[in-house]
Amino acid sequence: MSAYRWNGPGTGLSLEKIPKPKPTAHQILLKVEACGICHSDCHILDGSGAEWIKMRPITLGHEVSGTIEDLGSHVSGFEISDRVVAALIAHPVRVPAIGLDINGGYAEYAVADISTIVPIPRNVSFEQAAVSTDALLTAYHAIAVQGEIHSGQTVAIIGLGGLGMMASRLCVLRGAVVYGVDTDESKFERAKEMGVKECATNLKDVKDVVFDVVMDFVGFTVTINAALDAVKENGRVVLVGLGGQLLSIAPMQIVLKNVELRGSLGGSKAELEIVLGLIADGSLEPDLQEIHFENLHEAFHLLEMGKTKGRLFTRPKYIV
Repeated sequence: MSAYRWNGPGTGLSLEKIPKPKPTAHQILLKVEACGICHSDCHILDGSGAEWIKMRPITLGHEVSGTIEDLGSHVSGFEISDRVVAALIAHPVRVPAIGLDINGGYAEYAVADISTIVPIPRNVSFEQAAVSTDALLTAYHAIAVQGEIHSGQTVAIIGLGGLGMMASRLCVLRGAVVYGVDTDESKFERAKEMGVKECATNLKDVKDVVFDVVMDFVGFTVTINAALDAVKENGRVVLVGLGGQLLSIAPMQIVLKNVELRGSLGGSKAELEIVLGLIADGSLEPDLQEIHFENLHEAFHLLEMGKTKGRLFTRPKYIV
């Protein structure tokens, strides 16, 4: 089968022919129908996130949905041809993840542990389910668990990319008043369609607003400090973005205002089921952009340049 493999910093992503995997007793074999393309793979490929990956070589691609083609001998509760998605479980304890700890979905087939498998609701597409495992789940956990966003709060979202845009919508669904911040004004119209009250290119341009919570989906020194400046006394700042390898923060910003600073990564299997339910009932509709499997390298260039028009995904197939 065709698979895109990575073997460490400097090796790039190479298209290879490898054997079709076989499931062990507690695994299923997935025919991969869709695989989301995540910006974190850019960090892996450029070496800044290489330490996340312990298996070498590895097939990357950690946002994976598909149909069950084979079942391990100890698997029950699922059948051949079931439509499923592989959850990236970071809470309450981290579970080895497809595409990060074991071979992933930039391939025609992949195996996954049965403990990570979630059925896809009937009216949720494979591509919607795939991107829900990371972008939507990460956004949901960040706003619901770490941000503790609830009705009546005023929230700022810094970074209206794939995660930030979905986080904005999720905050609106929870009854918050949401302001969006991004240097790219072309994103403002879509943000407002999702219920965002006002958008700006700089948080300082949002006047006379008291923010209960500020969510930073960018992660640069300038954005985290803007968040700390803007949040109210006794407020909360949640850092999700990984834009900068090192951040410089003045302790006085946190101490004098008694600000709580939290980090957020991933989510739980139960939270993924909630996210899939929100897609199924029409509350959430992720913007999607397909990249043909043979052009997968182009996706990382688009991500690095910030030129995507939605969450990227691909449909793996055999390439001669």
